[in-house]
Amino acid sequence: MRSSENNEPSQQGQPRATPPKQPRGWRWLRIVLLLLGAVAVSVWATRGSPTPPGSKSVPMSELVQSVDAGKVARAEVTADTITVELKADEGATPERLVAERLPNIDETALLDRMRAQGVVFQGKMERAAWWWTLLAGLLPFIVLGLLIFAMSGGVMAARNKPMSFGRSKAKLYDKSRDNAVTFTDVAGVDEAKAELTEIVGYLKDPAHYTAVGAHIPKGVLLVGPPGTGKTLLARAVAGESGVPFFSLSGSEFVEMFVGVGAARVRDLFEQAKERAPCIIFIDELDALGKTRAGGTGFVSNEEREQTLNQLLVEIDGFDSGSGLIIMAATNRPEILDKALLRAGRFDRQVIVDRPDVRGREAILKVHVARLKLDAKVDLRLVAQRTPGMTGADLANVANEAALAAVRRRATTVEMVDFEEAVDRIQLGLKKEGRVMTADEKRRVAYHEAGHALVALSVEHADPVHRITIIPRSIGALGATLQLPTDERYLITKSELIDQLCVLMGGRAAEDVVWQDVSTGAQNDLERATELARQMVTRFGMSERVGPQTLGRSESLRFLAIPELGTDRSLGNDTAQLVDAEVKELLEASFSRAREILVRRRDVLERLGSLLLEKETISREEILELVAGPPQSGDGQRARSKSEDRRSLH
Repeated sequence: MRSSENNEPSQQGQPRATPPKQPRGWRWLRIVLLLLGAVAVSVWATRGSPTPPGSKSVPMSELVQSVDAGKVARAEVTADTITVELKADEGATPERLVAERLPNIDETALLDRMRAQGVVFQGKMERAAWWWTLLAGLLPFIVLGLLIFAMSGGVMAARNKPMSFGRSKAKLYDKSRDNAVTFTDVAGVDEAKAELTEIVGYLKDPAHYTAVGAHIPKGVLLVGPPGTGKTLLARAVAGESGVPFFSLSGSEFVEMFVGVGAARVRDLFEQAKERAPCIIFIDELDALGKTRAGGTGFVSNEEREQTLNQLLVEIDGFDSGSGLIIMAATNRPEILDKALLRAGRFDRQVIVDRPDVRGREAILKVHVARLKLDAKVDLRLVAQRTPGMTGADLANVANEAALAAVRRRATTVEMVDFEEAVDRIQLGLKKEGRVMTADEKRRVAYHEAGHALVALSVEHADPVHRITIIPRSIGALGATLQLPTDERYLITKSELIDQLCVLMGGRAAEDVVWQDVSTGAQNDLERATELARQMVTRFGMSERVGPQTLGRSESLRFLAIPELGTDRSLGNDTAQLVDAEVKELLEASFSRAREILVRRRDVLERLGSLLLEKETISREEILELVAGPPQSGDGQRARSKSEDRRSLH
């Protein structure tokens, strides 16, 4: 599938919302503030000039000396300064001296001296302009009005909404403006697309449905793990039908103010009804639609519950024939309020599950369309190597492969780049700088060779694809990569026992070669123990415990699919029996793996030596090394050369 969730860079053809135009009120606000600032700066610059042009600023003492020396011809006294003009010859420009008046000092004596010297002096009263006085008085009210205007949103007053908190934050995608997504951009979820085809048909031709009295579902809930493409599917429905698409997250309804969420729900549905037919899409519905506390005794969230109640009322309030469809997505359906899921609200639940191998191949084809691929790239093989990956994961694989090609300074993306990309995502980064001792490296090599050889020797194991002893960032010192040949939905008891045997192969190899074990099998033991316990308690594969389910199911419950099992406490005798059965399965698997490795010790030695030499060996090299006829051993049936070759495929 091309994409997974909301705004990912890997999506092509995804609608991109045009940025909203800024309200005109904000532009006028900026202009007014700019003009006020310019006026204030110019006025204060003029008023704050201490020395008039052509004058010299001097201390008051120097000015007094000039008066006593009879050099002053005339003087001018203002509220802040005293300016004197010195005597000069005819035709010469007289010099002007300016001194600031001393605070709290009586200057009568200075004026008497000027009078005695025959100095002509006068006073000057500086008055502010009338417009400045008016502006200074009105300025606080202007600033207050501008602040109120900014908080109220200006243009929102035209819609009788004094505050903008209750406005919906939904993004509108319109086919006439945006690059719409269609079903051709979605791959790997054919069943979900088929379910949504009816919604598209109704939005395109509602008369065809109303003619026979059919009602299209009001709400469609997309359920699935993260990254499977639920948001992309919803946009594809809007793109196919050519109707406007309102998109927002469930968390965008709730704010710190009580009642804001409910107001946003009302505003969202008002906008949608004006543009009907259209689609409302709420991503992460569980953030809004969690089960209400009620009488459970838990602390309730009043704001969230009010928002949820308003959403339920709005869904009930519109007619299914109005052309308004509400879609939502969640990966936690088990916590949704039951009122959301009843008939008449979210009438249809569409499961968007992880893609199978064919779906993964189709998704990869979409994502690699923009890459320059080498002709030898096998996307089917890449799809087989990525079981359980979602559309988002596969988009990441394609991008990492392209980056790996860039690091190699190659002009095309080759198969080795996809191998590196999958390893990087599944195992982590290479730790080539990590230095292991020769004994540690040899032990890791034989450990991984043990896994591989046991997988090649049992009947139901997946074929070995590659073995490596290059350390990775997740802590693994080596890895044996197996390639599933088919997508499996059921696993038999014999297949599970073979899996246990393969998991024990690494520890058994250490015991065979060194008669001692290390901590390297920690993860293998954890996985084997969990698998054995599930065989006993979940799958009823123990003769002594019997065909029953014990404990609580850990599987995810999707809506109408009931939960498997109940929470049952085990008695002491039953718990001891379960532990004994798990231990017996693990010990039997270890003994079986050890017998295989003892019987094929020469192959183990060759495989371990080759791995030490090359650090990574491919499937072809393994085939060439192990292609000899095995020897029969106690407890194992003899396998012919043709059977051995078949197990590799």
